[in-house]
Amino acid sequence: MNGIGWISSNPELWGALLYVLAGQFEHAGVVGDIVVRSDQASVAHELGGNPDRAVAAPRNTLQRQLLDGLRYLVKNELKLNQPDASDGWITADAIWLVSKTVSDRLRAHLLSQGIEGVPDRNSTLFNVFQDAGLIVANPAGKAIWDAEILSPTGWKNAFTFLRVSPSLIWAAGEDRPEPFGGSVQVLNEEAAPAAASEAQEEKPSLTAGGGDAVAAEPQGDEPASDHGPQPDEVDDTDYLLDLMDMRDAPTNSVPAPAMPAASEVEAQSDTAATATIAGPIGDTLGHLFMHWLKVGVGTHKIIINDAKAKVHTVNGTAFLVTPEIFRRYAQEHPTLFSARAGEGQPWLQVQKSFEKLKLHVKKSNGHNIWTCEVFGPRKTKTLKGYMLKKPGDVFTTEMLDNPNLKLCESQDDH
Repeated sequence: MNGIGWISSNPELWGALLYVLAGQFEHAGVVGDIVVRSDQASVAHELGGNPDRAVAAPRNTLQRQLLDGLRYLVKNELKLNQPDASDGWITADAIWLVSKTVSDRLRAHLLSQGIEGVPDRNSTLFNVFQDAGLIVANPAGKAIWDAEILSPTGWKNAFTFLRVSPSLIWAAGEDRPEPFGGSVQVLNEEAAPAAASEAQEEKPSLTAGGGDAVAAEPQGDEPASDHGPQPDEVDDTDYLLDLMDMRDAPTNSVPAPAMPAASEVEAQSDTAATATIAGPIGDTLGHLFMHWLKVGVGTHKIIINDAKAKVHTVNGTAFLVTPEIFRRYAQEHPTLFSARAGEGQPWLQVQKSFEKLKLHVKKSNGHNIWTCEVFGPRKTKTLKGYMLKKPGDVFTTEMLDNPNLKLCESQDDH
């Protein structure tokens, strides 16, 4: 009896096969699950998405930087297996990491190392994790798991999680924490609603992303074209394409530290650089932002005059692209805004505080935002941003103007 004959002799198996051939995997039972998972594994493999490849990937690829950063956080920073609220829980066969917490912390860690190309949106970052084989997908093939934690103390709560294999974090024979004494109960095997709600959580509110969000003190007659681009206009598809391009190509990114020792060396280097690069003194968000910006540019962790740079040299001074540069600061310091949740979007809080420092040049009509035209090999686009009065507020040495940028308006324009 051939294969088809054998399958057709089993009504249940034959029915499952017909459902698979019709593309109705949800009705195909175990056979459908096998086909879906095999297809996902094949796609992930073609994209370089498997743990073994992530481990073997060059340290300057985003794939490897995500892995090293995740290892560092799990081993050194995340609070795990706490009797109540934690950043994650470890069981015998999985590490359950609270999705938003670990994504925000990982992004902040990588950005603090000067690594570019990290997606701004967590929903996009989840896809990158999945394509790189760094997380275990739920039965529906999605990144997010919906589960409830029950502690031995009686405390319980439900979260959305990323599931990571312990073998991805710890090598064989390496010491690891004891498994959680309570239980992790998956609430929804399909987990599709959880994935949808998590993506919705990451979408900026329409109110905060409105037309006058960029200017901290909007003018009533401010034309819509003078406002900077809003966060939901940023195309994260570029990040996924960059990830595919960076699998084998070198980048200018600084490698993320894989071990605490590397992080300590990096921290010592940053401390020395901070001590020699003076910045605005103060404790407001604006002062902290400007100090971070000057140190970042001085230590080359914040790139300038590059295709994806958020800082450029225009007309002999610094041009700060908004809202991107403020978003990066907020993303790099998520804990700074945990107590400011009711005060609006973090990046907007930073921008408002920056404007109060009055370090930027206003146009003659009183508007804050300038427009630069970018000339590239494929297309021309515009950037919105702030022009600083003194280049020394950001640059420690004299910088040449970016030849690919041209200021669209002069200060005399009305």
